Amino acid sequence: LWPWLLASSGLSALVQLVTLPFFPDSPSYLLIQKGNEEACRKAIRKLWGEGDHQAEIDDIMKEKAAMTSTKTLRVLEVIKERSLRWQLYILITVMTTLQLCGINAIYFYSFEVFHTAKFEEYVIPYVSLGVGLCECLSSILCTTLIDRFGRKVLLWGGYTLMCSVLALLTMTLSLQRQFFWMHYFSVILIFLFVIFYGTGP
Repeated sequence: LWPWLLASSGLSALVQLVTLPFFPDSPSYLLIQKGNEEACRKAIRKLWGEGDHQAEIDDIMKEKAAMTSTKTLRVLEVIKERSLRWQLYILITVMTTLQLCGINAIYFYSFEVFHTAKFEEYVIPYVSLGVGLCECLSSILCTTLIDRFGRKVLLWGGYTLMCSVLALLTMTLSLQRQFFWMHYFSVILIFLFVIFYGTGP
């Protein structure tokens, strides 16, 4: 079953490969990069139907004017630019915490936790699949939550809950030989961690 499951990801790639030639180019790409206003209008009509789309074209023209007046900076120039310093710090912090948040460790050790929880050998891959499905669903949920609560609240809330879950998971893994039900609590915590990761960071 697993080879078929892994091969199924190629199905979506095949669908994209077949349908991509029938999609129009981006109107902003055609107007800003190519400078082809007629092709831009044709793409807009294909995307949004017939009608007066002059307002959209004017917006793209404003974007083009803004881009031409903005200087493109190299990597070293971005680092040296004082006005971009805080944005750079925030970006580095978010990316670093995302890499060191523990999600890779959770995925790496989850099989061992499920095995210790006395799951049958043939059931463990499906439980692991459930963990991945939880991340996928929580990421979809995040797209609706981000408009309501904002990115900052989701980041702070996600990291706070993830830290709490990791602390509890460390405790349950340490006590799993003393209490038989700790194994199942560890499994629940793994699912919670993945959900908080998907909805937060």
